[in-house]
Amino acid sequence: MPATLFQVSKKKLKNPPLKVCKLGDRNLRQPAKRITKVNDEIRAIALQMLQTMYSDNGIGLAAPQVGIHKQIIVVDCEPDNESAPPLILINPELKSSGGDIITGEEGCLSVPDVFLDVQRPDQITVNFRDEEGKPKTLTTDGILARVIQHELDHLNGVMFVDRVQNAIALKKELTKHGFSVDDVQAIKS
Repeated sequence: MPATLFQVSKKKLKNPPLKVCKLGDRNLRQPAKRITKVNDEIRAIALQMLQTMYSDNGIGLAAPQVGIHKQIIVVDCEPDNESAPPLILINPELKSSGGDIITGEEGCLSVPDVFLDVQRPDQITVNFRDEEGKPKTLTTDGILARVIQHELDHLNGVMFVDRVQNAIALKKELTKHGFSVDDVQAIKS
C-alpha cells in the first residue's frame, strides 16, 4: 500500500473537523466532480476526511459523505495500527474487477449501526492520483477491495443499502435504527 506523504494521527477527536451526512441527506446522492489539480486545498480536505473517519471508527470515507462533491476517498483497513499508512485516492476509477463474487457484511458512517450483506467482486484494479497528484494503479482483493468499491459507489451517489438484496433484513435494520427505507434506491443486479 502506498505511504502518504503527510502524517496523520489515528486518534479519535472529540470534535472531528467534518460532519458526516446521514442516509436521507441529498448530498449523498449527488455525483462527485473530478479534481483538476491536486493542491494544498485537496490535501487539507483529505487530512480532515481521515481525522473524521478515525473519529467515527470508520475504515473508509468518501468526500460526498461530508458534503464535499469532489472525487476523493480515504481508506485505512488498519485504523489501530499507527504505522500502517492510510490510502488517499483522488479521481479513482475502477479499471477492472474479477475473482469470485463474495457476500460480505458492510456498514457505513452515513448509516450508523446498520450492517448488512452486500455482494461484490473480490478483486479490483483501480487507477487514481495520490495526494501529490501522481498517477497510481492499485490491484487488490479482500477487505481493501470491498472498502474501495463501497467508497467508489459514494462518488456516484450510490450507497451500500442500495445493493442489499435481502429486502426484509434491510427494512428491519433501517427501521430499527431510525432510517427510512424510502431513502434506499435499490440497484437490481
